[in-house]
Amino acid sequence: MPLLETIKGPTELKSLTIAQLAQLAGEIRQAIYGQVSKSGGHLAPNLGVVELTIALHYVFDFSYDRLLFDVGHQCYPHKLLTGRQGMLGGLRTGAGMAGFPEPRESAFDLFSVGHAGTGISTAVGMARGDALNRESYEPGTRPNGRRVATIIGDASIVNGVAMEGLNGAGTLARQFLVVLNDNGMSISKPQGAISHYFDRLRLSQTYSGFKSAARGILGAVPGGGLLRDAYHAMGEGMKAVLNEGAWFEHFGLVTAGPVDGHDLGGLISILREARDFHRPMVLHVKTVKGKGLSFAERDSSTFHSPAAFTVHGDPTPALKDPDSPEMVSEGCRVEIKKDGRSFTTAIGEIMAEAMDRDLRIVAATAAMPDGTGVSKLLARHPERTFDTGICESHALDMMAGMAKTGWKPFFAVYCTFLQRAFDQAFQEVSLQGLAVRLLLDRSGLVGGDGAVHHGFCDVALLRVLPKAAVMAAMDEPSLRAAVELMRTYEDGLSSVRYPRDTVSDIAADLPCPPFELGRARCLTPEFDLDAPGNNGTGVPDAAVLAFGTPAVDALRAARLIRAEGRALRIAVYDARFAKPVDRALINGLLLRGVPVVTVEDHSVVGGFGSAVLEEAAAMGLDASRVTVLGLPDAWVYQDSRQRQLELTGLDAAGIARSVLGAIERHAAGAHVTLRAARPATAY
Repeated sequence: MPLLETIKGPTELKSLTIAQLAQLAGEIRQAIYGQVSKSGGHLAPNLGVVELTIALHYVFDFSYDRLLFDVGHQCYPHKLLTGRQGMLGGLRTGAGMAGFPEPRESAFDLFSVGHAGTGISTAVGMARGDALNRESYEPGTRPNGRRVATIIGDASIVNGVAMEGLNGAGTLARQFLVVLNDNGMSISKPQGAISHYFDRLRLSQTYSGFKSAARGILGAVPGGGLLRDAYHAMGEGMKAVLNEGAWFEHFGLVTAGPVDGHDLGGLISILREARDFHRPMVLHVKTVKGKGLSFAERDSSTFHSPAAFTVHGDPTPALKDPDSPEMVSEGCRVEIKKDGRSFTTAIGEIMAEAMDRDLRIVAATAAMPDGTGVSKLLARHPERTFDTGICESHALDMMAGMAKTGWKPFFAVYCTFLQRAFDQAFQEVSLQGLAVRLLLDRSGLVGGDGAVHHGFCDVALLRVLPKAAVMAAMDEPSLRAAVELMRTYEDGLSSVRYPRDTVSDIAADLPCPPFELGRARCLTPEFDLDAPGNNGTGVPDAAVLAFGTPAVDALRAARLIRAEGRALRIAVYDARFAKPVDRALINGLLLRGVPVVTVEDHSVVGGFGSAVLEEAAAMGLDASRVTVLGLPDAWVYQDSRQRQLELTGLDAAGIARSVLGAIERHAAGAHVTLRAARPATAY
């Protein structure tokens, strides 16, 4: 009899036997695999934590206790166990559950998270808050008080914020459990000295053979006495997995493991002791990313977060040796849905060619070599390409150091993760006048990953930096041209943004001129102000200044208006620069009284449209004919990227409506407008 459909909440787990829990684990894997194969989503991370999640919910009561996720892309089993099975069919859409923890969905989700390294610090905050509220677990006085547990991966633990969290956790005088989910992977292979430590640990120690004289642990390290005392408070099961030489004990955290993260009985026994252990503790759990599917175990990078896919053959794994990752799987072939050539593929090839030509170029990424196209550079130019792991701040500082020594650094990073390195962009790059180049993948709306991953504030952040060149690419030729300008730009920081999307060929028949600092490109040459004859009689009825890929939908909008039979001259410009903006173009349009609509998939606050308004004001021009379209001052949640564009009025139809509305309003003398096509309540 199927078990998963009978589980309405975690309390129902507690009546199941270990054998039934194992059956439930298989059903959860099948449900996740079945859905992700249809819709895409995070596959391998979730398959790897099924038993761990079941065991945590079996031992703790997270309707009262605290469970905090780091990153959160491993939360699908948690969601299925906390009453959200009916939302799985709408995974990563507005009709179903988010792909990350989401408090709007359930009280079991405490934070909406999607960036690495934060789980320990937020857990420390909740532990301190519960103690101040006199709600925390105390063995003698409050045995039913709140416990705290947080899950973090071995790749996330190297993040600077995680280090700060560990430093804080070691000062807690109460129960506090950090579960280190060690699968030897982040999205790709973890990098750095700490990951090498875990590699050595996996080779040198078994899952449960740690019985030894633990009374001497960390005798010479501050906090060592506390840990020796803690040893006496441990049960025999926990003593058996005590890790005396663990790196975490330098932070004052008792460390146990590694233990087998797929052994339900063993996990439950150890977690029962950890639940009531009145000291901060790290439980090191060894798991297999992609567990249960041969192709996901074998290639967990590709199947970290795949698009929809089709499997031909038997995907269940068969191991030659239980302790070996080598797979035996005959006749299993997986086809991942392909929608076309992506910007990520394009930038990988563009950068590889640039590094072929210019031997001073170096490149880096922060744990995202596949997601940013840098994997191609690692293979082709390994001596000049670096993966720092999940350490964006370190990566950008490292790039600043390389710029200082005469190199031409390019840092490829997801737009949403650039925020974590803004201080470095300010202090170590811009303030020093160094030429560091940012390749901002996943800019704007990102679809199913939702609010935690939208790249919506990079322009606002970078525009404040003196001499920064802030660019966007609308297609592959313009991306190539932007990279070429960045290669030779030495006055300061430069950046180019592009989305997680396929490359459009809508402008394939138009020449793509080189990028010139602060100069836009007209995509409708017949309506260009600089075209012959446009000295008054050829002035357009409206001009759309689009920053990045919104230029594609702006062209489609102009075609929609023309298809309706309206005799309107709509000029469309690929703005290219948010800093410096095209001063001459803005001056020419506004002096001629042309209604201007700016379009960007970035917040209307501080973005490209704001830059246009500021430039108009600086020139003393009347900006009442400017309409600013962009992301609203509200959160945009998970759905397809196209649906998000529709909801925010940034698709072709929405832009067309706004252009026609601007023409009508400004014919009546209306004022400057900042808007999206829907009210904030629609998001």
